[in-house]
Amino acid sequence: MERDSEKPAPKPKAGKLARPYERPRGGEARAVADLVPQIGRAAFRRYGFVQSSVVSRWPEIVGEAHARVCVPESIRFPPGEKADGIMQLLVQPAHAPLIQHVIPEIIERVNRFFGYKAVARVKMRQGTVKPDPAQRSAVAPPSLKPIPMELGDSLRDIGDPELRIVLESLARSLGKNEDG
Repeated sequence: MERDSEKPAPKPKAGKLARPYERPRGGEARAVADLVPQIGRAAFRRYGFVQSSVVSRWPEIVGEAHARVCVPESIRFPPGEKADGIMQLLVQPAHAPLIQHVIPEIIERVNRFFGYKAVARVKMRQGTVKPDPAQRSAVAPPSLKPIPMELGDSLRDIGDPELRIVLESLARSLGKNEDG
């Protein structure tokens, strides 16, 4: 008994082979920083984050001082909801009492960031908070080489400390080139 549904599929003709779809190549190069949110979105959602920017912009949301001692781990929402979630925070043990007192402010800032009442409660878990190397401000230590005498007095009058350090570094390198 042969059924109609068991007929073999027609074979492609020799001259017309079906080619799989190929994505067009080329185009403009994109920075990796532009691609990371798209790549990380699935992983962040898996662990409870609706927006990956909550993690990446945490110091802006809660401030530098609190960002050094606590980081968000996840936001869990009630089934079928995207509001009134529970945020899990990882907090350094010594700072847990302080963070406990500022939880209402953290909830307010996170909800302001989202634009709606995304977080209703915060649960804390004590553990080691690793500093994010991208958040550290890399300030080079001042050089111990002396500044040329003719430039030293004029650089002391500059009020902006960063500009003064850069100009002192430039003066040192100019002084080194004149000596050699």
